[in-house]
Order: sequence, then C-alpha cells, then structure tokens
Amino acid sequence: MRLSLAGRTSALRKTASAVIGLSFVAACAVVGLGAGPALAEGDDVTWAVRTASNTYGNDRSSYSYAVNPGGSAEDGLVVANKGDTPLALAVYAADGLTTSTGQLDLIARDKKSTGIGIWVAADTPTVTVPAGKTVEVPFKVTVPANATPGDYVGGIVTSLTAPDATAQVNVERRLGIKIKLRVGGALVPSLAVEDLKVAWSGAALARGDATVTYTIHNTGNAVESAKQAVAITGPFGRLRTEAGAIAAPPELLPGESWKVSVPVHGVAPAVLLTATAELTPMVTDESGSTTALAPITATAHVWALPWTLTVLLIVLIVAVIALIWLRRRSRVRRKAREEARIAEAVEQALKAKSASTDSSPGASAPNGSSTGDVAPVGEGRRVTAPASPGATASDDA
Repeated sequence: MRLSLAGRTSALRKTASAVIGLSFVAACAVVGLGAGPALAEGDDVTWAVRTASNTYGNDRSSYSYAVNPGGSAEDGLVVANKGDTPLALAVYAADGLTTSTGQLDLIARDKKSTGIGIWVAADTPTVTVPAGKTVEVPFKVTVPANATPGDYVGGIVTSLTAPDATAQVNVERRLGIKIKLRVGGALVPSLAVEDLKVAWSGAALARGDATVTYTIHNTGNAVESAKQAVAITGPFGRLRTEAGAIAAPPELLPGESWKVSVPVHGVAPAVLLTATAELTPMVTDESGSTTALAPITATAHVWALPWTLTVLLIVLIVAVIALIWLRRRSRVRRKAREEARIAEAVEQALKAKSASTDSSPGASAPNGSSTGDVAPVGEGRRVTAPASPGATASDDA
C-alpha cells in the first residue's frame, strides 16, 4: 500500500505552529495507490516512490516484515524525479495512525514516534535525484530486543519543504509507503465494544427509529477490523428488528478506537428495548489471509414509551393512587362513626341502668330512714302470720 502524504496543494492537511515569528505548516494526506508508484505533483515539482525489487518481491504495494525482538530487515525505497531539475528530498520514517475518516496517516515530523518511526532508518537523511532519474535509498528495520510482540504500522517518507509566498508559510509535501511490522512473540488479537448506548424515537402505537452507538476498541496487539451486526428486541427477545448492512471499520492499530453509529428503523414500542451489538474480529496473518475470530457482544437497554402513552400511564397511576387513598379515607371515617355509635349506646345503657337502680324497693332513704313496715329493734312485739285454715295459734305468756 502506497502512502501519498502530499500530492496537490489543495489536498494537503495543514498543521501550523509559530517558530520565531514564522509559521511552519506540515501538510499531508493519505492515499492508497495500489501497486503502481506513488506520485507527488505541484509547482512544477513531481516525484514518485516505489518499493525496491529484491528478495522480498517485485512491485510490492507496501512493505511487510516479520521480525523477532533483536532482529532486523534491510530493504530499499526507489525515488523517481519526474521534473526537469534536480530534486533534493528529506527521507525519514514515522509511526502510523488512523484518521477520523478511516484513512492511514503518519504522525507529523515534529511528533515523537515510538515504533516504526525510530526503528526504521534510511542510509541517508536526504537524497538528491537528478532530473528524469531514479535513486534507490536503502533503509534498515532494527527491532529492539525488548520490543513488545505484536503489530506495528508506519511508513517511510520522502519530504519536500518549500515556502508558500501567498500564505507566508513553509509547506511540507510528503510522499511515502506503508510499513507493517509484526514483532515475533505471542499474538493476542482482542476487540472490545465500549460505551454502548441506544436511543429510541417514535409515535404512540406506531413503530419508530432507534440509534445504536458504541466504540470499537482494539485492546489486543494485532491490527484488526471486524464484521458488525446490530439488532433490537423487545422483552423476552420478541419483536426483533435488525439493522441494515453496516460498513466494516478501518483496520485499527493496537490501542486505537473507532466510534460507530447505527440507525435501526421500524422498531416497535415494546416498553423496554434491548440493543445488541455483535462484532466478529478479523485478523490478517503474515501470508495475507484473513481469519474470523469468535464473536463478541454487548447489550444496552432503553425505555420505549411514546409521550402520549406516558402521559396516559401517569394519569392512570395518579387515578389509582387517588382511588386507593379515597377508599382508605372512607374506611377510616366509617370506623370512626361506628366507634362513636357504640360508645354512645354504651353510655345510654349505663345511664338507664343507673336510673333503674335508684327507683327499686328497699333502697335506702335519705338521712338514714327506712321505708316499709319494719318494727323497731328492741321492742318485744311479736308478729304472727295469719294461720292457715285448721291451724291453731297460741300465745306464749
């Protein structure tokens, strides 16, 4: 894969910084050009780069190596001057990165590399190519003995810096070729689905649209892409709705992340929705063959209640609560009335009993007197009852 990090001025990505009153602009854009030579044009200066032909192959689209820690590899970059005057170019290596558009780019020259950018060194930091001629620039890849196993991506670059009189800045045009390096050791490919969220919008009693968002994070040490599938279901897995075809993410370098947003249409308002994102990691081996790994999944939930139904549900809940409160209050009032009635009845019964006792015979009169024909104590009066027929009464003398 060729990396055209320059090309026409209109295609340049510019990054400016002030240096002693003069702005410096690093301009670069990444373009894959297949097996043909990468070409940079502009301001009557045109040059091309391609891989050298050697034991690694001919007409390669990019550089690819498998080197153990402490090992090395030697190769070459061919630079062709398409112009009419000699061309002086800088030659250096830089680490790679994936842009927000999914393209492979190289970090700016003033940024510090940690892999390819410091492990790859050209035999010369500059090269002068005569008009209409080509020059091969040898370079060497040296892997430190303590290098961590896994994949590393970067590129070797030819660079031309020239002043831009209109903008009063220096513009760097870069043209390079991708380098992929696999350091020997345990290869541990791993992807993670992070920050999965789902949002739903829809009308009452009608299907709506959902949006599922998540981040793919390369947590392993291999360059990986993935196949993606997203679906939304209602409770117990019912009312399943699948998203359409989802474009594969770019090949992510170890440690990189890629944000994904997937629309899902025609989702039923099933009260509680479950969104599932499934990734099938894809890893490319040294021979170029791609292998699918075991899928990984993540889920998230969202309430799917249209606002009209939500209002009706709230009104219903309030009505039920009010009904329960009114019934409870009515029971309390009835109980209070019953208790008052019973208390009043008891009080009336007690009053009636007291009045009856006061008016009964033999009851004590006021001031110690008594009622009825009772003989005074101490008198020797004898009282005899009337004799029954035939009975004889006698008086004791």
